[in-house]
Amino acid sequence: MIKSTSLILLTCIATLQAQNLLEPLVVTAERVATPLSDTPYAATRLDADYIRENTRRTLPDALQYTPGVLVQKTSYGQGSPIIRGFTGRQNLLLMDGVRINNSTFRGGPVQYWNTLDPLAIDHLELIKSQGSVLYGSDAVGGTLNAFGKTSRFRDASAGQAYVGGSASYEYRSNGQGSSIGRLETETGVGGQFGILLGVSAKDFGDIRDNALGRMVNTGYPEQDLDLRFDYAVTPDSTLTLASYYVTQDNVSRWHRTLNNPGWTDGDHYAGKGTYNYDNFNQGHSLTYLRYAGKDAQANAAIKSWSATLSFQNVQDGENLDANNNKADQVQSLSTQVQTVGFDLTLESDAGPGSFVYGCDFYHDSVNSSGWSNNSAGTSYREKLPVADDSTYDMLGIFTQYTWKPAAAFEVIGGARYTYVDAKLGRFYGYNPATGTTTLVHDQSFNWDALVGSLRLLYHIDGNWSVYGGLSQAFRAPNLNDLSGDVTSLADTKSRGSVNVQPERFLTYELGARRVSESFTSSASIFYTDVTDAISSVKDGTRNITTNAAQGYVYGTELEAAWRIAPQWLLSGYIAWMDARTQAPDTLGGPVINKPNTRQMPLTGSLALRWTAASNKYWVEGRILAADTEDRITAADQAADYQRIPTGGTPGYVVASLHAGWQVNEHLDLHCGLENLTDANCRTVGSGQNEPGFNAIVGARVTW
Repeated sequence: MIKSTSLILLTCIATLQAQNLLEPLVVTAERVATPLSDTPYAATRLDADYIRENTRRTLPDALQYTPGVLVQKTSYGQGSPIIRGFTGRQNLLLMDGVRINNSTFRGGPVQYWNTLDPLAIDHLELIKSQGSVLYGSDAVGGTLNAFGKTSRFRDASAGQAYVGGSASYEYRSNGQGSSIGRLETETGVGGQFGILLGVSAKDFGDIRDNALGRMVNTGYPEQDLDLRFDYAVTPDSTLTLASYYVTQDNVSRWHRTLNNPGWTDGDHYAGKGTYNYDNFNQGHSLTYLRYAGKDAQANAAIKSWSATLSFQNVQDGENLDANNNKADQVQSLSTQVQTVGFDLTLESDAGPGSFVYGCDFYHDSVNSSGWSNNSAGTSYREKLPVADDSTYDMLGIFTQYTWKPAAAFEVIGGARYTYVDAKLGRFYGYNPATGTTTLVHDQSFNWDALVGSLRLLYHIDGNWSVYGGLSQAFRAPNLNDLSGDVTSLADTKSRGSVNVQPERFLTYELGARRVSESFTSSASIFYTDVTDAISSVKDGTRNITTNAAQGYVYGTELEAAWRIAPQWLLSGYIAWMDARTQAPDTLGGPVINKPNTRQMPLTGSLALRWTAASNKYWVEGRILAADTEDRITAADQAADYQRIPTGGTPGYVVASLHAGWQVNEHLDLHCGLENLTDANCRTVGSGQNEPGFNAIVGARVTW
């Protein structure tokens, strides 16, 4: 591997996802469809063709080539993007605009981003540093909105019945091999109604690299189902019923287990695992009913509307054997979260601009159970991962006004009021004075917050625009902050605290972009101020959550795509950031100024794509490179020694090659050669190395 910063700089200039330079529309930035050049944020749009052609295995993987995003993988089946320095519950995940984040999300990376099927997605929209005005709590580093595939009934001939669909298969050679298949079909009457049904089945084998060999038990099975029904109530309004279901079994947190032999790369060493096993079962279902439409009349009081009623069921189970001859050596933990949500968004013209306004409400019902025991089976006790028989309500009211005093100038200002109510049924509260736990019943907490955002956008000419502004974000304490009882990092016992308060953030950002037929580019700089962050602080043998942390994250991102000839496209990006936190290591101890533990190093990528004049063939080569990430204290590295090597995470350069062939209108083929040099590499904070050399072949038949 090459670890020189100078080599990384050679990979700069632009965005890998820019397969065409036509400007897309995005919805997430303003809750209404807006051209990308009219959004005063750093935004990225990725479509289904990009996900398939680049053989992206999971939803987090789809963001791997996005500037400012580091895709951490605690395990092969658990991924959590770190967006502008924030991860897990400090980023907001939406599916078709429905909030996926719930009140049990842990601190640090979480596995739930991998419980959406990327094969069921039409496109992704990532808005970075958006703040909390439009979508509420958690939208700190970024808001990712995944949009599912539709029946496309409005594209079919009016009044004519239609039937279509596709079947696809992909094989990955690495390790034991992996098989991924999907079958989807659609039918309906053009302009009247449409139905889409999709089924995905995945059997991921154990991955390998040339340093660790086969990483035993990193594979897992997955089954997915999606169903959507669209009905045209009027020519301009649609009633939609959609459902998504994902289940994954025996996903190993591999780095903790004896299957992890430890990893050495030069003078960097990541420790061995010690657990006999640590397996997760993950399931997520989402069903929603939506009525959305628009009024084309010039003086309509409500220009567009969308009302959504949703229901989600998340089941999360963990079974582990810590192999340490302690009272809690063997554990079985389970959490079920059922969420009912309602979202109303309206748009109205007002003067030289327009209002987007509305409200949203989400109600979590949480059941938690579990037990722990020693190896002899003589110290059985109840262990609750979060408070059992609990509820968590979040109500938000928001408005945003886009003022256009001149054709080239926009001012976008907004505000949101949020009220949060948490009712904890029963949990084991920890007393720091005595070091003991006591069963606690029926405690209630509530908070409210008012946040704002102000953004400016100026179109210099038909190609260039600049933007800037500031956005407030907040994250209300959730049930895990208040009552969590989990094992974090390598083997650290962590407990929640009922004394925590909301976290607050303020992001300043400046950016510029250029859009033309042959060249697009964008650049941004940002600074996020962090206040009252909830962090984990040592108290004896356990860590306790407190609002003891203050800090900042700042960085810069540059991306571009250049059509250097009709058949050639050069694209790439470069990104860098720095983050520090001021917090005590021990409860009541001195404040320590230290770097954040999961920072994205200087990272860049470059891709060159050739497309035949007939559009039947294409070939794309790419390089992804990252510098060594050594901004970490010895204490933080030691606490997470199985994931973060001594001296930090080594840098790497990885090359890959992808190609496709449109055989005819019904058959297309694709293939990929990933990690061509079989390089040893690990993304910062991940629990295992990335796969070594991997040959991928796939086919899709459409009708």
